Amino acid sequence: MNHILIVDDEAEIRQSLEEILKEEGYIVTTAATATEARTLLHDAAYDVMLLDIWLPDGDGLDVLANAQTLGTDSRPEVIVISGHANIATAVKATKLGAFDFLEKPLLLERTLIVVKNAMEAKRLQSDNLEFRRQLALEQHVSGESVAAKALRQQIALMAPTNGRVLIYGESGAGKEVIARAIHAGSLRRERVFVELNCAAIPEDFIEAELFGYRNAAVAGGPNEKRGTFERASGGTLFLDEVGDMSLKTQAKVLRVLDEQSFVPIGATQPLQVDVRVIAATNKNLEDEIAKGNFREDLFYRLNVIPFFVPPLRDRREDIPVLVSEFLLGFGREYGRTHVEISRDAVDALMQYHWPGNVRELRNMVERVLILNPQVRRIEKKHLPVLAQRTAHKQEDFQSLQHAREAYERDYILRKIEECKGNISRAAEVLGLERSHLYRKMKTLGIGVRE
Repeated sequence: MNHILIVDDEAEIRQSLEEILKEEGYIVTTAATATEARTLLHDAAYDVMLLDIWLPDGDGLDVLANAQTLGTDSRPEVIVISGHANIATAVKATKLGAFDFLEKPLLLERTLIVVKNAMEAKRLQSDNLEFRRQLALEQHVSGESVAAKALRQQIALMAPTNGRVLIYGESGAGKEVIARAIHAGSLRRERVFVELNCAAIPEDFIEAELFGYRNAAVAGGPNEKRGTFERASGGTLFLDEVGDMSLKTQAKVLRVLDEQSFVPIGATQPLQVDVRVIAATNKNLEDEIAKGNFREDLFYRLNVIPFFVPPLRDRREDIPVLVSEFLLGFGREYGRTHVEISRDAVDALMQYHWPGNVRELRNMVERVLILNPQVRRIEKKHLPVLAQRTAHKQEDFQSLQHAREAYERDYILRKIEECKGNISRAAEVLGLERSHLYRKMKTLGIGVRE
């Protein structure tokens, strides 16, 4: 880690800085214009950039702002230099994310100290990112079940390749966690990871999100927008819920995958990109193909390396490990680092069928901590909702009435949980008056937290 980019329109300054910094053991690249600097920043990663404010084809602060849009891995520490320094410029540069500000003529000793400090800051940032990547790979793909071990092995084997990945799994099962772990273990881990939830973007806007636009081609938006394919170039693009993408958009994505280029909306020239695509879906895409909802050719482009994330109910033995990790994480966040959970409480958690999978378990742990701020040990009594929601066997019911009540109890409790305990919202979702829901809860023996 010692790559420096020098951006200055004065050849003598570029040459002088390059010679001095090379003598100090740094790898140095130079640029004379803002355009050249942007191209270099897009094509390679630099640890530190020495950036002049006044450039022949633009403002150096615009280059600084552009550098801040890069992924954390690719973003250099920027040292702004200027012969026309003033307080306002220095303040603006700092607000835009500059590491430091140097006035011309540059003092050798001062320059070397600032560069060294910037390089150290970048190293610490990279160490922190690497720690987080390892955390994603080792802790979040958690558990000792056969399925969890198989996923870790598959990630270790497939992540270093450049093959496209299609992740299957129910909502909340951890598809995004798998995608991030694959990126963290890949050769692109120093570059950006960009995520797009295809189900969350309205059809009228998804093409702009994917491909971007130029010359204010989208009404009401900024003059230009970099799409996710452009922003992810050199790194990884995660297309979540790809099964919800329209056929029209699927055709355009297919072309990008084949040609590794596309034309932004409103532009005339194609952009070349280098993107590894990881897609995820909670649908059976082969069924969607049979229904005419998904392109078969796109399916085969995406399904090079399939990953299957099992639902939490099929790997219940992982629940104790996940609960311990969530308690540790939320404990740090809320300043409660010594909260434990009893065996009875864990058993109750393991009996529940978890329709919302790992996401639901995570939300439950957070909610229990929030609602019990003084508790140092979580007992089964702190999980009243879960204690009443364990799966029922048919032979447990004495009559049809008992079976109906058990189903109603489970369904109402699940909706209350989804609404984070908001009874008014749950009543609305259930199509009941709030007072009616309270009476129903009392009849079914569901405790009400006032």
